[in-house]
Amino acid sequence: MRVDTPIGPVHFAASDVGLTDVHFGGPGFAQDGPTAVLDEVREQLVDYFAGRRHRFDLAVDWAVVSGFQLDVLRALDREVGFGESITYGELAALAGQPDGSRAVGVAMATNPIPIVLPCHRVLASGGALGGFGGGLEMKRWLLTHEGQLPPTLFPIDVPGRDTP
Repeated sequence: MRVDTPIGPVHFAASDVGLTDVHFGGPGFAQDGPTAVLDEVREQLVDYFAGRRHRFDLAVDWAVVSGFQLDVLRALDREVGFGESITYGELAALAGQPDGSRAVGVAMATNPIPIVLPCHRVLASGGALGGFGGGLEMKRWLLTHEGQLPPTLFPIDVPGRDTP
């Protein structure tokens, strides 16, 4: 299923258990999943981008991740809310591996459910943005939307987004 957002189209899929995949732009999925789950995901994403939702209340199919990535994503989901950020090193410590900041970077880069499992809230030490699968302009937009970065004087150009 697809929802159009200020950062461009967002596609998502689910299993009977819950949300399995979110990705930006490009083609959708051959099989999206159960309609009731997808409708709830769509509604919550629309509310998030409209500024009406600060926390997702969605079932996640945790079977799509395992090992350290599972520990990291669960810690991120549990500990880092809307308008908050955390460094790769701090998240590594929360996930039980205080020296695992690089491994957290890998876990974030391969996060199958961005935005809902908010890897955009993870920053490099010293406040640098770090990376993001949707690109740094998209990460900057999301952090600005959540009040973590001040609005810019110039519009943020997110590739793939239709601009007026």
